[in-house]
Amino acid sequence: MLRADGRLSLSAMSVAERVREDMNAAMKSGDRERAAALRLVLSELQKAAKEGDSDEMAVLRRERKRRLDAAEAFREGGRSERVEAEEAEAELISDYLPAELDDQELGEIVARAISDAGAQSPKDMGKVMPLAMKAVQGRADGRRVSERVREALA
Repeated sequence: MLRADGRLSLSAMSVAERVREDMNAAMKSGDRERAAALRLVLSELQKAAKEGDSDEMAVLRRERKRRLDAAEAFREGGRSERVEAEEAEAELISDYLPAELDDQELGEIVARAISDAGAQSPKDMGKVMPLAMKAVQGRADGRRVSERVREALA
């Protein structure tokens, strides 16, 4: 769907197209760091598409997690300048992801997954997690979902 200015509306635009457009805008404005970060994200999205992976959100979540893991490694290594850069890139990637679930919504999803799986104890976590992760649809980190399931089954 075209907007009045001739560009695609966001609802009809793929994430890769949006990233490409934002990267071009960053290059035109001279924001080299943002353009470089978006170029890397776009490259990963294109590589995944070429390999047949059409789940752009999964690619974005994976890339955000890589940045956060790298930031933690740099923090442990005492490289604060790199920590800030990695965290800034993770935040940039987060802008393209759907909003995170709040604690109440996540709790409701976990309760429903436990009920659907018929789980009774922490031993049933393997039955609950796939149901919960499917219902979450990438709107919460797997570690966060796992913690909530563990708490609910304890």
